[in-house]
Amino acid sequence: MQDRPRLRCPERFLAVFAVASLVAVATGCLVVAVDDASAGAWPLDLAAWGAGAVVALAVSRFASPAFARVVTLAAPIGLLASLAYPGQAGVHRWIDIGPVHANVAALLLPAFVVALAALVRDGSWAWLACAACAVLLILQPDASQATAFAAAVLIVVVRLPVARAIRIGAVVLVSSGAVMAWLRPDPLAPVAEVEGVVGLAYALSPPIAVTAVVALGGAALAPMMVATGPERSAARTAALALSAYFVFSALTPLFGAFPVPLVGIGVSPVIGFWMGAGLLAAIASREDATPD
Repeated sequence: MQDRPRLRCPERFLAVFAVASLVAVATGCLVVAVDDASAGAWPLDLAAWGAGAVVALAVSRFASPAFARVVTLAAPIGLLASLAYPGQAGVHRWIDIGPVHANVAALLLPAFVVALAALVRDGSWAWLACAACAVLLILQPDASQATAFAAAVLIVVVRLPVARAIRIGAVVLVSSGAVMAWLRPDPLAPVAEVEGVVGLAYALSPPIAVTAVVALGGAALAPMMVATGPERSAARTAALALSAYFVFSALTPLFGAFPVPLVGIGVSPVIGFWMGAGLLAAIASREDATPD
């Protein structure tokens, strides 16, 4: 009798990420649904989770190197477009996509860091896009995204073969960019269901708060399941970079009024996390299918 076919590593990763991210989103929605002041906001997050899952599945199956190049170009273009919008109190992080007020960095950077790991051998143009993103994050400003982005880029430049000048320039730029973003004033007041959602969850029920935090941690660390290939493979580096981005996105709300991804209300991180996960699965699947 033949053994049942087992899920490949990229498929197992997507399954684990799906469960963890759904629990994180659902607990956040539960908390916000109980909060009468913002009870109407949570259905969009659940819808975003479903839409993101469908998009990620399609990306994991059909994404090509050309798609990764498009992602690498889309991120700086999107960040630049956010500066053209009026913004709030001098902060420019959003663009309007139909009825959705999208945080561009949270939407596009997860897939960008994965694409960067896959395209780093293609030449310096990807690093120009990386430099543009670092500068634009300072101009927005967005210290949380600048920090998460810096952590992911540093992993890529340390692990993969990069020209010495590019390596030094990238390290200096993204590190100083994160510091400068933290030093720039951020006048926006925190919103309870976005930046303070863990506090709301704890006030409602400590076990719900713990569940939300554990689920967020599980989703953030899920890419590590793909970091088991050859030491210098693009998939392994992309997995480490994406996990670093996820982890720092989740940690920075401890140090300032920044959105809590997945748990807090906001469709951009939900779809952005899924996009990064889908592209990582595509890269890992392609490497699995390539003969040694």
